[in-house]
This record gives sequence, C-alpha cells and structure tokens, in this order.
Amino acid sequence: MLEYFDAVLLARIQFAFTIAFHIIFPAFSIGLASFLAVLEALWLITGKKIYIDLFHYWKKIFAITFGMGVVSGLVMSYQFGTNWSVFSDKTGPVLGPLLGYEVLSAFFLEAGFLGIMLFGMDKVGKGLHFTATALVAIGTLFSAFWILSVNSWMQTPAGYGFNEVGQFVPVDWFAVIFNPSFPYRLVHMVLAAYLTTSFIVGGVAAFHLLKDSANKHARTMFSLAIWMATIVAPIQLIAGDMHGLNTIEHQPAKVAAMEGHFHTQKGAPLILFGLPNMETGKVDYAIEIPKLGSMILKHGWDEEVKGLSEWPKKDWPNVPIVFWSFRIMVGIGMAMIGIGLVGLILRMTGRLYTQTLFHKACILMGPTGLVALLAGWFVTEVGRQPYTVYGILRTSESVSPIASPGIWGSLIALVFVYFLVFTPGVIYILRQMKNNPAENAQTQH
Repeated sequence: MLEYFDAVLLARIQFAFTIAFHIIFPAFSIGLASFLAVLEALWLITGKKIYIDLFHYWKKIFAITFGMGVVSGLVMSYQFGTNWSVFSDKTGPVLGPLLGYEVLSAFFLEAGFLGIMLFGMDKVGKGLHFTATALVAIGTLFSAFWILSVNSWMQTPAGYGFNEVGQFVPVDWFAVIFNPSFPYRLVHMVLAAYLTTSFIVGGVAAFHLLKDSANKHARTMFSLAIWMATIVAPIQLIAGDMHGLNTIEHQPAKVAAMEGHFHTQKGAPLILFGLPNMETGKVDYAIEIPKLGSMILKHGWDEEVKGLSEWPKKDWPNVPIVFWSFRIMVGIGMAMIGIGLVGLILRMTGRLYTQTLFHKACILMGPTGLVALLAGWFVTEVGRQPYTVYGILRTSESVSPIASPGIWGSLIALVFVYFLVFTPGVIYILRQMKNNPAENAQTQH
C-alpha cells in the first residue's frame, strides 16, 4: 500500500495535517480576542461586574489557545524549508517579506501586550489594561491580514515578475498584497472566526443553562453569542456569495469542482447532492434543481457556466473532496443562520433562556464552526490543485527532492507528537469550559 504514496502526495498530506491542526487555534483566538475586548469594554462602560467575571473566565481559555496556535504554527512553517524548498526558493522574494511583516506587525503586537492582558489587571490602570486587550485583538486581525494576503496571492497572483533565475519577484507591492481575491478572503475568514467563536461560546453557555436556567453569567454569555450569530451569519452568506463571484472570475475550475459541473452548459442546475465521478465525468445519483446553479453563480437563469471539460484532466482538482467540503461548509452556514433566527424569535418572546430544546441544539452546534472552517480550507486549498501558485507553479514542481520514506517518518512523528503534546491542552480547555462561570467568578475575587 505504501508504494501508492509518492513524495508529492505525502508532502501534501503532511502539510494538510499540520495546517488543519493549526488553523482552528488562530481562528478561535481571533474571535475570542475580540470577544474579550468587548467584555472588558462593556465592563468599563456599564460598571457591571458580570462582564469582567466573564473576561476572566474566557481569558484562561484564550491563553492556552493562543499558545497552542503559536506552537503549531511554528511547526507548520518549517515545512516550507523541508518538504517545499523549491516552492520557498521560487516564491521567497514575494512571500518572505509578507510573512516577515506578519511577525513584525502582528505577532510582536500580540506578544508584547499579552502579558499585560493576562496578568496586569491589578498592576496597571483600567484604561491601560483595556488598551492592551484591544491591541492583542487588533494583533490577531493583523495576523489574519498578512496570512490571508500570502494565501490569496498564491490563489490569484498579481504584481509580480521573474528574475534571471526564475524566481517570482515583486513589481508592485500594492498589487501583491491587495491581489484580486484578498479582500473577499479576508472578510470571509474573519467572519468565519467570529462565527466559530460565537457558537463555541453559545454552546458553553447553553450547557450551563441546561443545568441552571437562572445562571446570570451563562445568560449573559448566551445572549452575546446569539446576537453575534443572528447578525454575522447572514452577513457571512452575502460575503460568501461575493467571494464565490470573485472565484468564478479568477478560478473557474475550482467553482466547477465545487458545483460538480463537468460540462459547460447554459441554465446550469444546482446539484444539491450526488457522487462526483471523475472517471465518467458526471455526478452519479445527482439531486438537482434546474437552472438554479446559473442563477447563483452568474445571477441569471440562462447564463453559461463553465464545466471541468474546459480544462485538461491533469489540471482538475480532486472533485469529490472539493464538492463535499463545499456542501459541508454551506450546510453548516445555513444551520447557523437558522440558529440565529430561532434565537431572535425566542428572545422576542422571552424564552431565550428557558427553551431547553434550543439549548441542546446550540450545544450540538458548538463545534460546527471549526468543522465549517476546515471544510472551507479544504475547498480553498484542494480546489487550487494541481498548483501551488495558481496557473503558474505546479505542486509537482514545488516539492523538495526528498524520498518518500523520509516524509513517511516525519509525518508519523508529527502525528504522534501533536496528539501527545496538544491533547492535554484540549482537555484543559474543555475542563475550563465545564466549570460554572458563576462559581469561577466567586473564586476569582
């Protein structure tokens, strides 16, 4: 069986494992840092102790999440020089400075003020402490800015030229940073981080409301989380549609794989479910709605939508992975919108804190933001294949000259070490979430 895994595939699997493991922590950190800033701001504005109690409750979780994100990110970045040295050499003049800016403007900001945020409440003034919390939150957004700029440039490269040795070199830094897909990806990712955090917070609050519906701390958490879901989930739907229109303009083959369209057609259907078959070039057992695909993708009932047959088969992404990942992401997004709408109705009728069935649904929805996040990244990264720099540098040309056994060894070691090191952190986070926030407030002061 091992002979079916060549060096390129193994390098991709290893990077997929590390980035999938890594991305959930920064995404949660982005949302949680902003949530902490909101809690402290509400405490300063209203003077209500409950907000600072919740701040202390969640800052412990943020601290361990932030640390796990940093460590997993360092391991992931080393792979650029080990498994992907050719890619690093060719794109280094463009991507190297962008990653450097992320460290200088984001990580330094986060690390510089994190200590004050975590341990300085009784050592500095309220205003300075809130400033530190806000700067940590801003630092996480800066980090998302630069990382999404790097990834977006790989998806829609712009502002570059080539030097005499075949390396990408920047010609226009503004065009490099603000490449065609960057604004859409940044908004989509930040909103995803906020939704992920709101549903985790809402799930934790619902867990405690099931135990005691009069728990004021749980009620406050739940109220804030459901407000976020109610407001942000529909906005994410609009942002996703705009991102999709941008993708169909710059990466139409990816969209064809997402939609399961193997052949170009006018009035293309929306395929809800089915089994994409790359050998026969069709979706088996398809359940579809006529012409709705053209309406969604081109905003016209009879507009033409390109199919994968427009490109050589060697340039196709893995259609089943992209197809199903996209449906998982969209399905969870629609469920989030549903939770927000039901929550709004329950709030208006005074049953938000007593409707146990809704609380159980929120607990089930708690981790779904992380699932949708990973599914979205699978769509993004697998859909870009077979390129690392879309349309220019192929993945097979980017890998280091390393034999398969060497990558097998490092992959197995990474999986073992990751689960050995990070399992205690995840267990700590879950135990902290299980703690009653009201009791935590009593021991805090």
